[in-house]
Amino acid sequence: MIYKLCSRADWDACQREGRLPWAPVDREDGFVHLSAAHQVQGTAAKHFRGRPSVMVLEVDPAQLPEGRLRWEVSRGGERFPHVYGELPREAVVRAEAAPLDGDGVPSLPWGLATAERDDAVERPEP
Repeated sequence: MIYKLCSRADWDACQREGRLPWAPVDREDGFVHLSAAHQVQGTAAKHFRGRPSVMVLEVDPAQLPEGRLRWEVSRGGERFPHVYGELPREAVVRAEAAPLDGDGVPSLPWGLATAERDDAVERPEP
């Protein structure tokens, strides 16, 4: 599974419209930014600190349109999942609020804050 952090308003819009609205950084870069399990905590701390109403979306890569998911080098030289095109509602298998902790960082569900790297998941598709 891969993960998307977004606002509650964007998640609500996704449920209404059938697709997740693009965040400003997604529009700027031309793709939807996601994270592997072990990357979500860093993404939360770097990009979502102090932002209330953050949602964590668990995304099933098999439910994404074929050929749209790419693993590309990004922060710290690591490969991150990027979706070129829309992130459809059907691909989101679980969503949960991530309230801010004492440092203002979203508290991650499902043990994501302590997730270990899974190299099998991070291999880019041929």
